[in-house]
Amino acid sequence: MKKKLEDAKGLWPEILPEILWAYRTTPKTSTGETPYFLVYGTDAVIPVEVGEPTLIYSHESRPRNDESRRQELDEVEERIDMAYIRLITHKQQAERYYNKKAKVRPLKVGDYVLKAKTQEGKDPREGKLGTNWDGPYKITATAKKG
Repeated sequence: MKKKLEDAKGLWPEILPEILWAYRTTPKTSTGETPYFLVYGTDAVIPVEVGEPTLIYSHESRPRNDESRRQELDEVEERIDMAYIRLITHKQQAERYYNKKAKVRPLKVGDYVLKAKTQEGKDPREGKLGTNWDGPYKITATAKKG
């Protein structure tokens, strides 16, 4: 999508609705559902499919269509719950991947540590080349977790 917008240069206002439609109707990896479905509870139909009848639309009768819509509405909550479960699973996988590379080093009494400065703690006169750390500080006692 970003590539298409970059190629359009000055025409991006005309292309933006197409890009947004593509984003809203593409299933996301983390949930397995489209953002459109998660908001409205139904899958989006591409406008071309409405204008040009496909086999799905040509063989549907009104009573059958109403029944299938009722069935979809009954399953909406279940699909949203499953999307939420997939989202949590995706986050846990990302956390495991990150933690696999992180090296845990327990700190002991007597170790020296640096403390990161916050934006408020930085001197504005130093600019971006100022120090990002305070310290070193020596650990004198341990506290309970939390």
